[in-house]
Amino acid sequence: MDPILLTEQEGPILIIRLNRPDQRNTLSNPDLVDQFVRLCASVNANRDVRAIILTGVGSAFSAGGDIKKMRDRTGASAGAPHEIRDNYRCGIQRIPLAIQDLEVPLIAAVNGPAIGAGLDLACMCDIRLAADTSTFAESFVRLGLVPGDGGAWLLPRIIGLPRATLLSLTGETIDAATALEWGLVTQVVPGDQLMVAAMDLAARIAANPAHALRMTKHLLKEAQQMSLASTLELSASLQSLAHQTEDHAEAVLAMIEKRPPVFTGR
Repeated sequence: MDPILLTEQEGPILIIRLNRPDQRNTLSNPDLVDQFVRLCASVNANRDVRAIILTGVGSAFSAGGDIKKMRDRTGASAGAPHEIRDNYRCGIQRIPLAIQDLEVPLIAAVNGPAIGAGLDLACMCDIRLAADTSTFAESFVRLGLVPGDGGAWLLPRIIGLPRATLLSLTGETIDAATALEWGLVTQVVPGDQLMVAAMDLAARIAANPAHALRMTKHLLKEAQQMSLASTLELSASLQSLAHQTEDHAEAVLAMIEKRPPVFTGR
C-alpha cells in the first residue's frame, strides 16, 4: 500500500502530501495520525527545515471524517460514549496538538475541497493558499455532530466569531473567492499554479534565519493567549537569545554591506 503521507524536501522546504486520493484524503486513519505526530516531532529536531507545505494528492485537500465509518460505527465512531471520547482524544485530536507544537512555519496549499476536519486541518496551518476551485465547509452540524478536532477554537481566530458561527451553524460551503474575502486564505490562484505559489511563499519564508522563524512563530502563537505585558516579557526573552546568534550578526553586516546574507543556522 502507498504511504499515507508523502514527504519530499527541496532545500529548506519540506512538502507533505496527504496520499489517500481514493478516500478524498479523509483523516480517520489511525496510522495517518501516528505518522503526522511523528513527522511534526522529527521536523522540530531538524534544523535544515525552515518551511513546510501541506497539500493533498488528487482532487481534494481533505474531506475530513469518513462517512462510511460513521454509518458503520467503526473507527472514531465505535463504542460507548466514553469510548468515543477516548477515540477522539487518542486519535484525531493529537494532530492539532502536534501542529500547535510544530516550530516550523506551515503553509496549507488547499488544492480542492477542505470539508469538516479538512477545513480544521487547513486552519491548523499558519498560512493558507487556495486553488480557485477549492471549497470550504465547517459541515459537522449537517451530520448531527460538533467540530471534534479544534474547529471551534481555530476558525473564530482566523475569520472572526460571527463568520465562524455562520459557517458552523449552517454547515454551508463557501468558495475560494469568499474564503479570500473573509481572510480564511491569503491568496487564490489557478489550480495548476497552486504549488508554484506555495513554493514561492515557502522560499520567501525560508530565506530568513531558522532561529528567527521558529521563535517568531512561537511568539505569535503564545501572544494569542497572553496579556500585552506577558507578551512583551516573552519578546524580550526571545530577543535576548536572537541577539546572540551568528545569523543575526550576519544579517546586520549584510544589510550594512548591501549584499545578500549567508545564513548558517547558528
